[in-house]
Amino acid sequence: MSARLKSDEAQKKQADRGCFQPCSIEIGMRILGGKWTGSILWHLKDGPVRFNDLSRMIGGASKKMITERLRQLEAQGLVDRKVMQTSPVSVEYSLTDFGCTALGFLEKLRQWSETLPDRFSVVD
Repeated sequence: MSARLKSDEAQKKQADRGCFQPCSIEIGMRILGGKWTGSILWHLKDGPVRFNDLSRMIGGASKKMITERLRQLEAQGLVDRKVMQTSPVSVEYSLTDFGCTALGFLEKLRQWSETLPDRFSVVD
């Protein structure tokens, strides 16, 4: 991420070492920037959670959306899915070791978000 703007002789700006592929920030945001993704990871930080409990913890997200995000996170290796042999059958999710690596900056994001002025409050 060392792209800079420089001016030529005619003072026309051009990118010097521009990003022609997604930069590391963009790659990270593509993985974790989806709606509810950070919340799902955050709620799994304390250990395995059954799907319905996770659904209750994440108010405002539909079960369909949570399912979609969990499938993406599982495919990316951030979340493990375990089918429980109970009656009725239930499923629980937990963070992988790789998924736990996201918790540090999610904590920093949480702290930063709590310092934001009221004008940044989210309205859907």
